[in-house]
Amino acid sequence: MQHYICLNPISQAGLEGFTPDYVRTETLTNAQAVLVRSASMLDMELPEEVACVARAGAGVNNIPSARYAEQGIVVFNTPGANANGVKELVFAGMLLASRDIVGGVNWVNSVSASGSTANIAKDTEKEKKRFAGHELAGKKLGVIGLGAIGVRVANAAIHLGMDVYGYDPYISVDAAWALSRSIQHINEVDRIYSECDYITIHVPLTDSTKCMIGEQQISMMKENAVLLNFARDLLVDEQAVVNALAQGRISRYVSDFPNPVTAGRKGVILIPHLGASTSESEDNCARMAVSQIRDYLENGNIRNSVNYPACSMGICKSKVRIAICHKNIRQMISRFTGILADQNIANMSNASRGEFAYTLFDLEDDVTDAQLAQIRSLDGVFRVRRIA
Repeated sequence: MQHYICLNPISQAGLEGFTPDYVRTETLTNAQAVLVRSASMLDMELPEEVACVARAGAGVNNIPSARYAEQGIVVFNTPGANANGVKELVFAGMLLASRDIVGGVNWVNSVSASGSTANIAKDTEKEKKRFAGHELAGKKLGVIGLGAIGVRVANAAIHLGMDVYGYDPYISVDAAWALSRSIQHINEVDRIYSECDYITIHVPLTDSTKCMIGEQQISMMKENAVLLNFARDLLVDEQAVVNALAQGRISRYVSDFPNPVTAGRKGVILIPHLGASTSESEDNCARMAVSQIRDYLENGNIRNSVNYPACSMGICKSKVRIAICHKNIRQMISRFTGILADQNIANMSNASRGEFAYTLFDLEDDVTDAQLAQIRSLDGVFRVRRIA
């Protein structure tokens, strides 16, 4: 019997993916798995029973992934599960920035609130020029980051008649195959800053990407440029953006992350973090998170972890499988096999990611508690699990 805990409301469509062997608990002490969305786990100490954490979403800034890795706790996310929901909101942001839709709606509401609606049709014809804007067709869109969301945005923009430039020095093979041939894949991101009318950023927040769009990058942009940020607010030096907007050096900043720096500022359009707030996205994220938890707890396989390498051997067809979370240091494999010298190893897999590594062994004979204890006692081993 396995136990899981939800730190946030998690879609029932996803939780239905658990079999009756999984029981929901309300305490961490009894849990082998944790499901989370936005709840902060940064100061949360997890008991030894917890083997994995699954974030029902892409960003994991609310989870201390490196610290958990040292406890042998695998942290998963769900990249791409909410990609369509975010993509659609990006285009909503572009339309809101290109045409004063918000201003027009507010004008209609103000007329309605005043009770002066008798001549509203006639007044509309006089007032609508105040809210006129521009079409997206024929404009240049720069997409920085061609992951699950960036590729969808770039491909969809082609169908709207936009000229699309894509930049991603680390683009995956799958993303490259999914990218439309009509998109200009460029090697110098400065071309996007200097040439594009709309610039949208879709990269993960890391130490190297924090404030990657700052004063220098903004200074290259056109006066009519619209900058869209539906990834993370800290990717952009937002004070520099606010200053540029006040000085008329760029046109609009659209963000899904309201904060004191940008709220109420001239030229800023803020959306209350709605990128993945669709029932479809929440269902997809939950289903993916549950699937990853089950595959890890039942088979030892790791997919979409942010702190351990991908490693999979399918379903164990031998007597027993051993899963080991450990440091990525020399001679670890030989130490493991030395302890298992009397066993017939039917299959094994090892993968590393930075300072952390993961090893799977399928054994034809059962492993003893003494052997597991020996492996567990090795310097650099964080967790050992026996999977029947």
